[in-house]
Amino acid sequence: MPLVAEPHELNRSFRWQDHVGPFRRVTEAQARAYDHDGFFVLVDALDPDLVARVTAEIDPFEAALEDAIRQADGSRVFIAKADKLTFTVHLAQQSELLRDLAGSELFADLCADLIGPDVRFYWDQAVYKKPAVDSTFPWHQDNGYAFIEPQQYLTCWIALTDATERNGCPRVVPGVHRRGTLAHRFTDDGFVCLDDPEGVVAVPARAGSIVVFSSLTPHCTGPNLTDEVRKSYILQYAVDPSTILREGEDGNVDHEAVDHPERRFPLLRGGQRVSG
Repeated sequence: MPLVAEPHELNRSFRWQDHVGPFRRVTEAQARAYDHDGFFVLVDALDPDLVARVTAEIDPFEAALEDAIRQADGSRVFIAKADKLTFTVHLAQQSELLRDLAGSELFADLCADLIGPDVRFYWDQAVYKKPAVDSTFPWHQDNGYAFIEPQQYLTCWIALTDATERNGCPRVVPGVHRRGTLAHRFTDDGFVCLDDPEGVVAVPARAGSIVVFSSLTPHCTGPNLTDEVRKSYILQYAVDPSTILREGEDGNVDHEAVDHPERRFPLLRGGQRVSG
């Protein structure tokens, strides 16, 4: 079955909003690709020196996390697995360099073009895929992990090393994002919204390039079949205000504002970048 037909239980009235410009950073063609396919690649967005500094900043945090995961039961924590796949989160809160990157003009422009005039930094994580045949990460939408309203937020997947089909570059299913958040089920490897979908597109990206995609674009990564670690750093941005919705067993929906003053700082107000 190519697609899970059912929408997420909280996805009740979604309508994709196309982008018409004027644009600060993206081209008309990139905006059309984002609306039609749910993604595009911003090639060589970060220069090699910055990529090297960002990687050097992240590596010690990731190494400490890996050590902690090794000590956990089964050498795993949630979906992170020692020596296979790690997710090092909230780095911008701990590093001035990474916070400056997350709040830089580049990402402010992307957000102005693709989200709107009022934007808040939502989430960041480094994802290191180690050489491991069984390190596939399943088909999911980012909004399937924590359901955010408005659903249409932005993911910027920064390649810190060359991401190839052999080492686990992103793969996407174009067009499905326009349906909003799909129903997800939890598996041992993570949340899943699609099984063996048709029309899959591999999205390789050399170091310093950014795969820009919607929170609603179904994507996965394959195993790393090389002998090197594939490294990426992910920055996500949401409309401000946004709310995380969680439906409990009693049917009631809890609401959590996306407004943590340090972890989720404002980026744009009225289209203007917020300094500091």
